[in-house]
Amino acid sequence: MAPELPSLSHILLGAVLLFISYYIYWQLTVGTNRRRMIRENGCKPVKKNSEYNGWIEELIGIKVFRENRKAFIQHTLLQSGLERFQRHGNTIKTRILGSDLYQTVEPEILKTVMATKFKDWNLPDRRKDAFVPVLGQGIFTTDGAAWHHSRELLRPNFTRSQVGDLATFEAHVSQLVSAIPRDGSTVDLQDLFFRLTMDSATEFLFGESTNSLAPSNTSNTRFAEAFNRSQEAIGEASRGGWLSTFFRESSFHDDVKYVHGFVDHFVQRGLNYRKTLDAEKAEAKSEERYVFLHELVKATSDPVQIRSELLNILLAGRDTTASLLSNTWFELSRKPDIWERLQSEVGKLGGEVPTYAQIKEMKYLRQVLNECLRLYPVVPGNARMAIVDTVLPLGGGDDGKSPLFVPAKTTLGWSAFAMQRRKDFYGEDADEFKPERWDTLRPGWEYLPFNGGPRICLGQQFALTEASYTTIRLMQEFSKIEQRDDGRPWTEWITLTCVGLNGVKVGLTPS
Repeated sequence: MAPELPSLSHILLGAVLLFISYYIYWQLTVGTNRRRMIRENGCKPVKKNSEYNGWIEELIGIKVFRENRKAFIQHTLLQSGLERFQRHGNTIKTRILGSDLYQTVEPEILKTVMATKFKDWNLPDRRKDAFVPVLGQGIFTTDGAAWHHSRELLRPNFTRSQVGDLATFEAHVSQLVSAIPRDGSTVDLQDLFFRLTMDSATEFLFGESTNSLAPSNTSNTRFAEAFNRSQEAIGEASRGGWLSTFFRESSFHDDVKYVHGFVDHFVQRGLNYRKTLDAEKAEAKSEERYVFLHELVKATSDPVQIRSELLNILLAGRDTTASLLSNTWFELSRKPDIWERLQSEVGKLGGEVPTYAQIKEMKYLRQVLNECLRLYPVVPGNARMAIVDTVLPLGGGDDGKSPLFVPAKTTLGWSAFAMQRRKDFYGEDADEFKPERWDTLRPGWEYLPFNGGPRICLGQQFALTEASYTTIRLMQEFSKIEQRDDGRPWTEWITLTCVGLNGVKVGLTPS
């Protein structure tokens, strides 16, 4: 006789008993350890956000997702986030698509996450899942040993003298100047800045520029367009998770294939270059100019890793500098007093092309760039995920001043945009563009345009030098600037970085 199969009621009862057993076990082990950690550190829960009450919202967390999605479409995501902090405090907890999310604008919390307890935190899984299909396993998509290997691979390329070698960059800036109408007619500088930094970044990385600023050059535009669309897609995926697949453009996979193929062409050339090097004399070999790829292939022959590192640095090298330049010149077109003062400082060069040392001495120019990075951080938000149970120094309690327990697998996000506009740090005029505030301002972790701790941006001096040099050379060529956008306010356009939605439409008068 065949054995009798268990009934549905027996299966359900077994499942319930198994769940209860696991729950008891969890409470006796993980739960006990967590309660002890909370008690020993004096942790208090984060203040409850009354806007999102209700068991359905607690379970699913769809309301915040809908609000963020609507704000993103309306180009108000950063402002709505800032207002949420103003309503509820500097550290808040929300529920998004079934997961808890802590958000903060507290410098001490960010110091803890990025520096003092760096090993307790990794990149969020959602970000890695979103970025890797385009960027691969590189410095912006990995943690632990893989991240450390990428950073050590790249670090020497940003400590060499090429950061201050401006000769190659001058050729691209000259093409930029030539692309600007001399009759004062309207031009969108933002478009030109992104073409400039693509041209200079590809020459620095690959040894060959896309030359998109060259007269009548229509080649290589497909790569820039595919790269732009890919960024928009992975930015959307990092914010929306699995739901982003419903909003993804049908061209995504074709764009990624084209971007990878374009870069693989240069990777193969780099590997061929490696073959020509004598292994014992590779480090001593002298070249006419510095090429990032040539240094990279001396350290690894893995074509996928080389492509991934190139794409990661291309993203940083192009977008951060172009966004910084665009936002800076947006403000210059609206602030005649700042324009005149900066012109006076640039005028001390006597029309000569600046050296790296002279750029470093231009105090007011640096203040203008600092203020732009404060008001319009190029990467306006970021996040980390706790990989162990951990404690933050504040954020708990009704006043947000008590320690806060954060369980493993919980994501903490922060808004540099909101934090860098806090009036308790920057004064009642924190929303205004005032470079002179940097005469006395010496911020700490409340100013994070390039992140902080072990993951601080390797290329920050490279970006600042390019932005400074470009600004100086344009101001030497053009004596007056006039805004041509009907006085529209700055409106956010977020991909992986942030820039103005309406561009920088101006008229420039030659010197």
